[in-house]
Amino acid sequence: MKIVTVEQMKAIEKAADKAGVTYAMMMEAAGSAVARTVLARLDNPVEHKVVVLCGPGNNGGDGLVAAYHLAEAGASVTVYCAKMPDENDPNLQRIRQKGLLVVDAENDQRWRVLKNLIGGVTVLLDAVFGTGVRLPLTGKPVELLKEVAQLLAERKAHPPLRIAVDCPSGLDCTTGALDEAALPADVTVTFAAAKRGQFVFPAAESVGELIVADIGIPADLPELVGVTLMLGTRETVRASLPRRPRGAHKGTFGRALIAAGSVNFTGAAYLAASAAYRLGAGLVTLAVPSPLYPILAGQLPEVTWVMLPHEVGVIAGQAATVLLKELDKTQSLLIGPGLGMEKETGAFLRRVLQVEEEGQKGRMGFIGQRMSEEQAAQAASLPPLVMDADALKLLAEIGEWPKLLPSHTVLTPHPGEMAVLTGLSKDEIQSDRIRVAQKFAAEWGHIVVLKGAFTVVAAPEGRTTVQPFATAALARAGTGDVLAGAIVGLLAQGMLPYEAAVAATYLHGRAGELAAEALGGTASVLAGDVLEMLPAALAEIGET
Repeated sequence: MKIVTVEQMKAIEKAADKAGVTYAMMMEAAGSAVARTVLARLDNPVEHKVVVLCGPGNNGGDGLVAAYHLAEAGASVTVYCAKMPDENDPNLQRIRQKGLLVVDAENDQRWRVLKNLIGGVTVLLDAVFGTGVRLPLTGKPVELLKEVAQLLAERKAHPPLRIAVDCPSGLDCTTGALDEAALPADVTVTFAAAKRGQFVFPAAESVGELIVADIGIPADLPELVGVTLMLGTRETVRASLPRRPRGAHKGTFGRALIAAGSVNFTGAAYLAASAAYRLGAGLVTLAVPSPLYPILAGQLPEVTWVMLPHEVGVIAGQAATVLLKELDKTQSLLIGPGLGMEKETGAFLRRVLQVEEEGQKGRMGFIGQRMSEEQAAQAASLPPLVMDADALKLLAEIGEWPKLLPSHTVLTPHPGEMAVLTGLSKDEIQSDRIRVAQKFAAEWGHIVVLKGAFTVVAAPEGRTTVQPFATAALARAGTGDVLAGAIVGLLAQGMLPYEAAVAATYLHGRAGELAAEALGGTASVLAGDVLEMLPAALAEIGET
């Protein structure tokens, strides 16, 4: 499933028309898809009053088609036009022949007809402005949208189902900017591909549930194939998951080694290790400061252990020697959950990466020195690697750190950690999450998993996936540890880094939704609840 800009969508539609899928055919398919979406949510169409708000452009044409098919299904449908289409418009002629009431806003004095319609409407279709809108909105349609918003506010106790055609009117589908007169939707039916602006907050709040409908554009159309920005889907994840043959043994599914935890953050190690197992790793080994072992061992009987030297409960610098001895029998490595930011732990990370303390000779210092051949060899010898949480902040203190990591290391920053790594403000990052993730993935040569609502996974060569999950269920301490463990668990089974990151972020997002459904809301969801729902999310995908 692709995500496109408005300009890309125009080029795709133009190419499709040239290839024989005409604009009229696409409009018919789009309006039909909207009607099917509405009907799927109605027990009995005959009992419902539908008002279709139509604008002057193609979006209004989609609305006319939807109106016809809803009337065909038995619903009572009225079309309210912000600007009347030409009387020769075939879609207008068809609904007139069907006997539908068509209202011209220009002739509706003081919105009297509109007020009567909105007062009894059960389904409201917004087909006023489509993806080609330019902000700010102006003219009669804006007055219409504002009047509708006021009338809907008066029906707050019993609102109609609001369906946006392609996008909520007033949403810039490239930038995500939202006009003050924009009409929020419960469901948005967009066509052929998702639109980039539909994933930018706060405008994304107006989109509601997003459905991407097929309108007949060939999947092999070069203009569509060339789009590298994808929307995460169940089908993509299912196709990428490792096979689990009946004759397998634990070695088949690899060993994940996780360096995690400190006295202040014992739960992080538990969550990460459990998630790695829940997503199928054959063996999970936790490398933790030795005081954490008696706290965690009883909770994780399936885990094997590496006791790391510590300083007052945090991983000490000399622990690197112990960890490095484990790597020859390890298929994937995670460093970061719950490490803390102590100086000793920073020394541990530098030694794992073969970076000595500042001032020592023969090795790289903190800033700006050339990477040695020995360090390059060390980076190449590390197993597939995930860097998470405090490990990311510690990395930022090391000069030329991207060169010290194996190619396509998976980095999992939230916006605050991304700010530390990049020097950008959190506001700058959040204003264009896709661009930021893509830019630094290319610059660093690693996989960037920019966590948050609509998590972005970007690869250095340009492939990018946006996950379709935005839920407060994941806005809780520890959920990032679950995600990091999920990624390293999939890496242990031989998945490539980008594919593992995409699959894990999808399953993690879905697990958050399932946890919220089980608990009746997002406020009570804990990271452990998300962890416990990973098997359910995996079951929905289907075991391979």
